[in-house]
Amino acid sequence: MAIEHGDLTVSWLGYATARIEASDGTVVYTDPGRYGTLDGTWAQQYGGASHPSSDPYDARDGDLVVVTHDHHYDDDGIERVASEDATLVVYEDVSAERITAGGRDVVPPEDLPYDVRRVAYGDELTVAGVDVEVVPAYNHPDGPNAPGGDPIHPEGFGCGFRLTVDGVPCFWTGDSDVIDAHDDLEVSLFMPSIAQNFTMDRHDAADLAERLAPDLVLPIHYNTFPDLEADSQAFAGDVAGRGVPVVLDED
Repeated sequence: MAIEHGDLTVSWLGYATARIEASDGTVVYTDPGRYGTLDGTWAQQYGGASHPSSDPYDARDGDLVVVTHDHHYDDDGIERVASEDATLVVYEDVSAERITAGGRDVVPPEDLPYDVRRVAYGDELTVAGVDVEVVPAYNHPDGPNAPGGDPIHPEGFGCGFRLTVDGVPCFWTGDSDVIDAHDDLEVSLFMPSIAQNFTMDRHDAADLAERLAPDLVLPIHYNTFPDLEADSQAFAGDVAGRGVPVVLDED
């Protein structure tokens, strides 16, 4: 379903994919694809959880597509959402060679038929009227997502994005624990991961939501497959109990 937030229409399409549409028709996508979320096979592979499930998605209406890191890079997903004249903003460390060596064959971003821009922590740019700020994202070396002290998402491996769409600052955390870089962000729409593994969990995301005090919280990146299971109803109750508006976008 679609969520209305001010002049924005926002949908969670599954995994880390969110679609944000402005009142002027500008469309932004975060981290499109993977795990059957856009090719219509998610339900057959993982169905049963509270998570979007739909027929194959092939809108090709995105003016801006952002990609946070290797785990969320999917050239097929990008081609399902990007318009012919789309701009693809990709974190600098995303490596098709490394992804392919890991067993998932992908086309390098620069080989796709779009305007591709590589970005690093702290970069700011404007694309299709959307202000893009690149926010650090990583797991703490001494935290639960660093088995043996080796972070699953080390600093420098990926990022998050603050996207100001139609004047509304929207923050997608990427695959990250809660980190100091989050503390001073001005956020109206907060889209955190609430998965039980690999990223901040629902408890840490609720704490961060309370500190950021956004106008609305819409969690994404959970329940896609068993390792990402989360009690979204408990998260929503926790956040609402702190006086922060929250909504779930689930089938």
